[in-house]
Amino acid sequence: MANADHYMPPAPLQGAARGWGTLGLSAATFMIVLDTSIANVSLPAIAGDLSVSPNQGTWVITSFAVANAIAVPLTGWLSQRFGQVRLFLASLMMFVLASFACGIAPNMATLIVFRAIQGFVAGPIIPLSQTLLLSSYPKALAGTAMAMWAMTTLVAPVMGPLLGGWLTDNISWPWIFFINIPVGIATVMLVARLYLARESRRLKLPIDSVGLALLVLWIAAMQIVLDIGKEYDWFHSPLVVALSVVAAVGFSFFLIWELTDRHPVVDLSLFKRRNFWAGALATAIGYGLFFGNVVLLPLWLQQFMGYTATQAGLVMAPVGLLAIVLSPVVGKNIGRVDPRRFATFSFAVFALVLWLRSRFNTQADLFTIMVPTIVQGIAMAFFFIPLVTITLSGIPPERIPAASGLSNFMRITAGAFGTSIVTTLWENRAALHHSQLSEAINPGSQAAVATLRGLEAAGLSHQQALAQINRLIDQQAFMLAANDIFYISALLFLALIPLVWLSHPQSAAGGSDAAAGAH
Repeated sequence: MANADHYMPPAPLQGAARGWGTLGLSAATFMIVLDTSIANVSLPAIAGDLSVSPNQGTWVITSFAVANAIAVPLTGWLSQRFGQVRLFLASLMMFVLASFACGIAPNMATLIVFRAIQGFVAGPIIPLSQTLLLSSYPKALAGTAMAMWAMTTLVAPVMGPLLGGWLTDNISWPWIFFINIPVGIATVMLVARLYLARESRRLKLPIDSVGLALLVLWIAAMQIVLDIGKEYDWFHSPLVVALSVVAAVGFSFFLIWELTDRHPVVDLSLFKRRNFWAGALATAIGYGLFFGNVVLLPLWLQQFMGYTATQAGLVMAPVGLLAIVLSPVVGKNIGRVDPRRFATFSFAVFALVLWLRSRFNTQADLFTIMVPTIVQGIAMAFFFIPLVTITLSGIPPERIPAASGLSNFMRITAGAFGTSIVTTLWENRAALHHSQLSEAINPGSQAAVATLRGLEAAGLSHQQALAQINRLIDQQAFMLAANDIFYISALLFLALIPLVWLSHPQSAAGGSDAAAGAH
């Protein structure tokens, strides 16, 4: 790949300029990460307002995710072609316009199109915010810089559902999109003033149109399979089978093409580096497990424990507390401690958290449910920074946007997989537990007869009493199914630890160039 032979990267920013630069780049990241989760709690309002089913409403989330996953790996090529700063500013400005368009969308089809555009133009913003932030700090402070940046990515997913719910309840759902406009405009002005003079070298690289088309084809097919699989009973549906074949064949051709093209749209040669593939794989699988369980917990609380959406959001909120406190500590020490030790500690704490959750029962009170959530903040603080340091250690600065884009793509895709696999497994395991519990509580058993008599004595009809028993069995079945998934996830986190130790970071500080990819 042609590189900057005589190009000297700009010196780090100093004093107030560095502080303002960090604020601007972090605000952009916060806005993008917030948008991945802000619509979740607003879906019923959006679906009702635009006269579609809640199932169709979920496309508001997945259209953003698919387009975002497609755009993220293009970051490396686009930043070399147009320059890192110009690409960042153009992406931000288009994101503001797309946010406005989402807010005024008259129907669901239009909203989905604008959400897809919003997701696509958001793709380069997170990897480039990391790249530009690292260029603002001297190498010795890179860990601290990434810790400060990571805090925004830890707070945003917690703030998203809370802010989205408040805006939807107190103003109206379009404001979950309109809120991006003032933040986006202020960020564009700040970043343009500080960074335009620090533009990276541009190279006139040809576009790999075949690679791009194949990328769009297989990711879109795969994501649609994940979205409609449950609804269409997975591989019992010819449509799901056909889309799966398209995804598999498209992916195979994509691999062959990208490995042989002179200017690939995704730089797969990065996988020749052991640190990159071990770190990126550990990050993707770990994030997929984490994200799947983050989706499962509020679902269980709302559907079977009687929590409202706001209450479930508040239960999830403390996850950021210890993460925010500990992230700077991790950042300061990443140059002195082997990042593999930090990542191992993170996986062990995640395993402990999920093991604690696997012991929940339907009598669990708020305190019992909150304790693992608070402890999980420790695991999050030690997750992103060390793994990013491992993934990107030893990669030359000009290849960091491509490496960051590719590792982020793997993480986003794994998050989508994790969500779909966990929710499907949950329903399957619940059906199994339901049948086993029903066998134990048959009409002839003493427990069933005593319960029926008790309910009928309380004034319920025979049918109402049977329905109440079925509801109780359902509640227990889904609780046991959630326990199974929490327990399996804990074991998988422990199994990830050896993968981290396959890497050989050049030095803990060697990852200082690194750190593009945390969220």
